Amino acid sequence: MTQAVLDAVRDLLPAFRERADETERLRQVPDASVKELEDTGFFRMLQPKRFDGLEADPVDFYTAISLIASACGSTGWISSVLGVHPWQVALFDDTAQQAVWGDDTSTRLSSSYAPTGKAVVADGGYMLQGRWSFSSGSAHATWVLLGGLVSNAEGQIVDFKTFMVPRDKYEVVDVWNVVGLSGTGSNDIVVEETFIPEEFTLSMGDTGRCFGPGQEQNPSELYKLPFHSLFTTTISTPIIGMARGAYAEHVEMQQKRVRAAYLGEKASSDPFAAVRIARAGSEIDAAWALTMANIREEQALVAKGEKIPISLRLKVRRDQVLGTQRAIDAIDDLFEASGGRALAQGTYLQRAWRDAHAGRVHAANDPERALQMFGMAEFGHKVDPGMY
Repeated sequence: MTQAVLDAVRDLLPAFRERADETERLRQVPDASVKELEDTGFFRMLQPKRFDGLEADPVDFYTAISLIASACGSTGWISSVLGVHPWQVALFDDTAQQAVWGDDTSTRLSSSYAPTGKAVVADGGYMLQGRWSFSSGSAHATWVLLGGLVSNAEGQIVDFKTFMVPRDKYEVVDVWNVVGLSGTGSNDIVVEETFIPEEFTLSMGDTGRCFGPGQEQNPSELYKLPFHSLFTTTISTPIIGMARGAYAEHVEMQQKRVRAAYLGEKASSDPFAAVRIARAGSEIDAAWALTMANIREEQALVAKGEKIPISLRLKVRRDQVLGTQRAIDAIDDLFEASGGRALAQGTYLQRAWRDAHAGRVHAANDPERALQMFGMAEFGHKVDPGMY
């Protein structure tokens, strides 16, 4: 079944590429593209089988994302973000799962995890309010997952939770006017003070230890992987896909390009051009291979019923942020070597250059923090809880 999804996604790539300019003009992915992806089963890849999901191998999920992003970066980005949320919903209390999928198993959720809102303990749940930014694909979702620090009646921080909020309790504010990933519709979410039941929350402390109450109904090994391993890879994979798309277009361009400044020499005959694509290709392949190998290593431990050590989770983050950097380095090199025609509106290369650098500034792609945590752990120092 998963192979059928991947085959169907491949068939959609020409249409996604054709709509890339429209996606930028709309500042969100066209409804037609989302509907086509829905019809392939893509959004169900990480969804529990009991709600018509596939419970697919996450590497297959990432493969699909890389393919989509190779045609349109913004479409790849929102596909990745919207597509990973069913995995987290599967960890929530069954009451919340039923609320999301009980009547419609095609329901989608967007998110904004930075704890910029305010949550206060109340009887049976929490009072939540605030404003959150960068909720990619929010136009295509009817629920949202929001991060929030929880305070008790005395004002003390007692937890960091994800709050699941239905569409009638939040407003989407159109603020997304940007130069990169402009088609992701990553708008703001505003919640006026509203009550969120306990069952519609998930402690980041629990997810940090690979636990969620929903595991009782969804016992698959898929839902025992680390939250931050899956979610940060969800942010880097579209950028690797963009690099693959940039590589393909660069090669095609160079095969046709004639360099007037060099007496009509064919660019494809330039030995330096050949070296550049060899280096770029290796960087892209290394980014993908290391990232997927680490996910496979975590899967193997889960399959044996063993705990995933912090050292491996930190290695996942190390190679994830460096994979992002490798992909962007490859795009930069290809863009610089492509000549003036790459600047034209409508080319994949200039859009990939903008989109990849936009994706690079996401908190999950912050290299210094992830590398510092890995290095400190290697030196035997205690690493504070963080995004790993």
